[in-house]
Amino acid sequence: MVESATTPFKTQTVRFQELVNLKLAEYCQIGAGCPERLEGAISYSLLAPGKRLRPVLCMAASQICGGSVDTALPAACAIEMVHAYSLIHDDLPAMDDDDLRRGLPTSHIKFGEATAILAGDALLTRAFEVMASDVKPAESAARCCRILALAAGPAGMVGGQSDDLAAESQNAPNQNNIEALEHIHRRKTGALLVASLEIGATVAGATTEQIDCLRSYGANLGLAFQIVDDLLDLTGDESTIGKKPGQDVHRGKLTYPQLLGEEKSRQYASELIEQAILSLNIFGTEGAYLDELARFVLERNR
Repeated sequence: MVESATTPFKTQTVRFQELVNLKLAEYCQIGAGCPERLEGAISYSLLAPGKRLRPVLCMAASQICGGSVDTALPAACAIEMVHAYSLIHDDLPAMDDDDLRRGLPTSHIKFGEATAILAGDALLTRAFEVMASDVKPAESAARCCRILALAAGPAGMVGGQSDDLAAESQNAPNQNNIEALEHIHRRKTGALLVASLEIGATVAGATTEQIDCLRSYGANLGLAFQIVDDLLDLTGDESTIGKKPGQDVHRGKLTYPQLLGEEKSRQYASELIEQAILSLNIFGTEGAYLDELARFVLERNR
């Protein structure tokens, strides 16, 4: 997510990322019964360089609610597994048909479609194995499994992806499509971001008020993240964003710049980030890290 460690925010983020990367590498050692090629495809996609935004949110939420980063780490890794599975499947020819992800050939280009599909399936199921086995106590593990399943399932991320595909190449855009677009992205992108925060808070034993505030923060952060993503697809370059730009336009996808224009999209993203930051007021100075993270999402270039 960051390129140097010269500020407290950057130092903390790098620490989170390093913890996640080390633990993910450990979880990739599946052992007997897993074919070597499949294990290679799992590791290739899961360990590819990335921002680790979702696990970082999970650990930060745990910390802000008085929990420990180490306790939240298994849950954070499980969330990243679900995210990685979703990217593998999104990139498939039947979905978004991308051949580059995080600056590397996509899983189906590297390993073939069948192995890529199976790697995604494996990561999804591995996520719940990790959550059920390594999140303590068992009551928290069960609650976190439910949160993750709802966020990633047919009324969450998968449902949003389905509607996103259905919205491609529809009639000429109009302002009335904003509501439909937000409904897509509150599920496709936002649901897993919100769940990351809620799971981190749950592991920490957070209060209902704390969880509600973090949900509000995540909902606004998720929409802002998607708007910035849409803008990067329009204005970014391949070497920076790690994938081919202009794919949304090529596929006829419904996007914020398409409906609002670039300037209004940037303004809307900024407003959403301000709303997200306001949700952190109950945490006082403890909310400083998530405050800076929200500002980073707004200003990111990849």
